[in-house]
This record gives sequence, structure tokens and C-alpha cells, in this order.
Amino acid sequence: MSPETYPSWLVWALLSAAFAALTAIFAKVGVEDINSDLATLIRTVVVLTSLSLILFVTGQFNQTGPISTKSWVFLLLSGLGTGASWICYFRALKLGPATSVAGPSLSVVLVALFGVVFLGERPSLNGWVGIALIAAGAVLIAFKR
Repeated sequence: MSPETYPSWLVWALLSAAFAALTAIFAKVGVEDINSDLATLIRTVVVLTSLSLILFVTGQFNQTGPISTKSWVFLLLSGLGTGASWICYFRALKLGPATSVAGPSLSVVLVALFGVVFLGERPSLNGWVGIALIAAGAVLIAFKR
């Protein structure tokens, strides 16, 4: 298969999913013997340090112009959402099995719904079927019989 076969975002999305899966497994083991909030802080420091190093080494700290107020506000809100998500995620991992906590993610379903409501996106029929299947999978995995 040639690189033109798949859009570039798909490669990044698949890598994201693979790293997210590893994150769940590593976090589940790492949070076993410590407070989940401390585990979240350690993870955050590692992410901040790693990304800062990448930006420094690649010269991407140099922004080519001012950052708009809109960008600052929405990136701040995104950061707060990420922090809240990570705190809840690590608590859930501390208390439950990784397969249930990080199984089919309801965040995918919520992103689709929020995308429709707030961004005016319109998933195809196949997209809606996939979203429904993910929701059903998340419910099936989360609840024991």
C-alpha cells in the first residue's frame, strides 16, 4: 500500500489509539501503590517535560505571530478538560479494571455528539452506526452480568 492510500490524519489517529492503550496499561500498574492524584501529577510533569523538549529541539517554540484571544481561551478550556479527564481517568483506573475503564471509550461517542451540536458536523449513516456500536460496546464492557 502506498502512503496515498490513507489520509495522514488516520495514521496519527491509529498511533494515538495505540499509545492510549499502552497508557492505560502502564497507568493501571503505576497507580496501584500511590494516590491517583499524585499519579496524575507525575504523568502531567512527564508530558509537559517531553513536549517542551520536543518543541525546543525542533525549534517550534517560535510562534510566527500573536496567539489570538480565542485560541488562548479555547486552549485553556481544553487544558482544564484534559486535567479533569486525567484526574477522573486515574481514579477510575485505581478502582476498576483497565478493560472496563479504557474499553470502548464513551468519549468517542460524546465527541461525535458534541461535534454535531457545537461544530455543525454531520456524520454519515455509516458514522452514526459506528458511533452507536461504540456506545453499545462501552455499555456491554462496563457492566458485568
